[in-house]
Amino acid sequence: MLKHTQIENFDPNGVTVNAGIFGLPFDENTAELIIIPVPWEVTVSYSPGTVEGPEAVLNASYQVDLYQNDIHDAWKMGIYMLPIPDELINKSNSYRILARNYIAWLESGAPLDATERFAAVPDIINKACSEMNEWVYEQVKKYRSQGKMVALLGGDHSTPLGMIKALSEDYESFGVLQIDAHADLRKAYEDFEYSHASISYNALKLPQLSKLVQVGIRDYCQSEAILSKDNNRIHTFYDKDIKEDLYEGKAWKVICDDIVEQLPEDVYITIDIDGFDPKLCPNTGTPVAGGFEMEQILYLMKQVVKSGKKIIGFDLVEVAPGLEGDEWDGNVGARILYRMANLYAASQGKLNLK
Repeated sequence: MLKHTQIENFDPNGVTVNAGIFGLPFDENTAELIIIPVPWEVTVSYSPGTVEGPEAVLNASYQVDLYQNDIHDAWKMGIYMLPIPDELINKSNSYRILARNYIAWLESGAPLDATERFAAVPDIINKACSEMNEWVYEQVKKYRSQGKMVALLGGDHSTPLGMIKALSEDYESFGVLQIDAHADLRKAYEDFEYSHASISYNALKLPQLSKLVQVGIRDYCQSEAILSKDNNRIHTFYDKDIKEDLYEGKAWKVICDDIVEQLPEDVYITIDIDGFDPKLCPNTGTPVAGGFEMEQILYLMKQVVKSGKKIIGFDLVEVAPGLEGDEWDGNVGARILYRMANLYAASQGKLNLK
């Protein structure tokens, strides 16, 4: 079906009848934005569940109203999420058991009598995660070669590395804006090179990444603090410092201006949902007290667009559903995803932002 026919036959005010994300009628060919679901959480070191994040967001997306009062007819650009890959889920669940047992062994003091049993585990896990990264890389390259905008929906925070690598081949220089409770600057955390706690460390290996701007960091180790201070490619806005500025009367608009000022012209945005107040994501893998309201971060993202910076891609990770019937995390995640999709398109000149 042609895109104009899909638009003509769709009622954005009516009951959802389409199976596409947000109930939209578009497909892989007619959508301008492709969302790649990556259900993967092999190296999760606290609570699991993010492997079910893409499905949770998809299920909750049907309740999201499509109207945006500052972006007229935003839904018409077309958003399509690829089918959630069962093969990736099965691999994640399988390797997760192996990684979980290894982590438990480390946490018990790495008893010598089990050394031989666990010796090969890091290499096995690193290979599996490398293959996942390569799969993401190939997906991103495929759809960008078709002129599509691309976003990623995790999974844990290890999942966007392949996407960032793919983008690095198209841009001589770009920045990353990271919303997160954690710095994710650990080297091979728990002996896993592609750990969810190492995504920013790994991304910095790409020479095209000229600036990493972190916002909301409030749970980090000493080595991460030192790296952030000593590496002139990193600028960290710690949650504690932001809150102190707010308490002393500094406007959020001014703080956002300070953040935007640190960004280069081309920006990739990575959003770990645990950067928000845990009341918005109580089931995420590693929730941390503090963080932001949803509208604070979406306001920041709007200021990025209004500044003239170009968003070159984004991801949303670490959404995890609660017990059966608890759709809260998915509900919040779906709304963040829809708004970010529209702001991404606006920064690319495909939608008009007031």
